[in-house]
Amino acid sequence: MTDHHQSTRGKPRVALVTCADLPDLDPDDRLLLDPLARRGVTAEAVDWADPAADWAAYDLAVLRSPWDYALRRDEFVAWASRVPALANPADVVRWNTDKRYLAELSAAGVRTVPTSWVAPGEDWRPPAARGEYVVKPAVSAGSQDTGRYDLADPHHRELAVAHVRRLSDAGRLTMVQPYLEAVDTAGETALLFLAGPDGPTFSHAIRKGPMLTGPDLGADALYRPEEITARTATPEQLAVAERALAAVPGGPGRLLYARVDLIPGPDGAPVLVELELTEPSLFLGHADGAADRLADAVLTHLGRAAG
Repeated sequence: MTDHHQSTRGKPRVALVTCADLPDLDPDDRLLLDPLARRGVTAEAVDWADPAADWAAYDLAVLRSPWDYALRRDEFVAWASRVPALANPADVVRWNTDKRYLAELSAAGVRTVPTSWVAPGEDWRPPAARGEYVVKPAVSAGSQDTGRYDLADPHHRELAVAHVRRLSDAGRLTMVQPYLEAVDTAGETALLFLAGPDGPTFSHAIRKGPMLTGPDLGADALYRPEEITARTATPEQLAVAERALAAVPGGPGRLLYARVDLIPGPDGAPVLVELELTEPSLFLGHADGAADRLADAVLTHLGRAAG
């Protein structure tokens, strides 16, 4: 007989899933520890790749900062499928860790950044159209392996080709997108949703300043520094976010959290850049009560798991 289930042990136990580079969690995620403790929940940071981790010993495993998975996504997705109680669920992780989901959202009527895809081994030439473009892998976290290129600059064109080739040689699918210039002035807006009794509920929004300053030269970093400030979401942004969430396979009701990243398009209307359902920073420190709202969302999921 085991003693690790909530019904037999009494006090629920939650794993906050991280990676070897962040054994004590990201500082923002540590803001969740006290609110969980006040609610009678024992929370522990656990590396997703730790072979000694006993995932069945937790009533819930909450994905937070497993940011080293991008180069071994297949292993990560297989791991997720073996975790008895995972938030967000393993099938969502499989879908969301490959950014080809953007094509599905676009087909569902969500306004997304126009994207072209370059398969490994496929020949690629920069678009003839002038302007700035972003090159990045379809599987990535923390803006890793992502670069910005001005295709009017011959040197940048060469660097963009080299970037695509580098990803191709590594067997990675490449995304090429026009750079949305409004990010340099308006920034990027991230809308954060947390689980409530009736599904994801809007919690708060933040502004991220521009992050891509030029070409990617192959530097290895877990994530890029971000300039974050609080922001008030507009009704138009909320409408795009809710449409994106409604298109999540299996429905949004199973989600513990969601982050919807938007940038104004050429006409000023919000465009979806990413729908982050796997391991997004939630910016708990940038909104009063956000950590408590996430702790309540965890309790909601614990109740569902117990049921």
